[in-house]
Amino acid sequence: MFDLIVQFFPNMLGKEAEFLQCISQTLQMMFFSGIFSVMLGVIVGVLLTVTNKGRILENRLVYNLFDKIINIFRSVPFIILIALLIDFTRMIVGTGFGVKGAIIPLIFGTVPFFSRQVESALIEIDEGIIEAALASGSTPWEIIYKIYLRENIPGLIRATMITMVSLIGLTAMMGAVGGGGLGDFAIRYGFQRRMTDVTILTVLTILIFVSIIQGIGNYMIRKTTH
Repeated sequence: MFDLIVQFFPNMLGKEAEFLQCISQTLQMMFFSGIFSVMLGVIVGVLLTVTNKGRILENRLVYNLFDKIINIFRSVPFIILIALLIDFTRMIVGTGFGVKGAIIPLIFGTVPFFSRQVESALIEIDEGIIEAALASGSTPWEIIYKIYLRENIPGLIRATMITMVSLIGLTAMMGAVGGGGLGDFAIRYGFQRRMTDVTILTVLTILIFVSIIQGIGNYMIRKTTH
């Protein structure tokens, strides 16, 4: 396989092991930051939905607080957010570089985006269904679980798929500040050493990741759509 790659991308000769390591680093960043981002994003997204005006747990103070926090983090460019969080990251994981140092900034960069995606998916639920559930004696927590979450699985899958594709871009950006991964590989060889074929191969690899995520996401959406 690598013989074929080297044939089309000659500057990859001797870099096969490093390329595989960078792929592994990218997957690790996506996996660990993705898990935490999805869990936190669902919680915050649900909170934004149910505390909004006219919702089952309306609370303007809570809604405005989380709404403003999310807007602040979304307005900060990710590369600047990395710099802002460097000391906090070192305090939590002991380093600001490598895969470990990338997890915290990736979570802070992803959760606000995913929370908005979740909120957008959940507000599509028909208010008539919510009112009927309240009239039948369902508690707010039952409505959150049985209606907001269970009845909108396709929407949540779509939100997750979009977020994971966005997360790939953020992991590549981490390479510019010592986070490792495919972004770091493309910068060191493709940009700094002008090895255009290395950049092209990196882009193709990222496109494959995106296609796999979209393929799995679309399949799951079809399977869960009633």
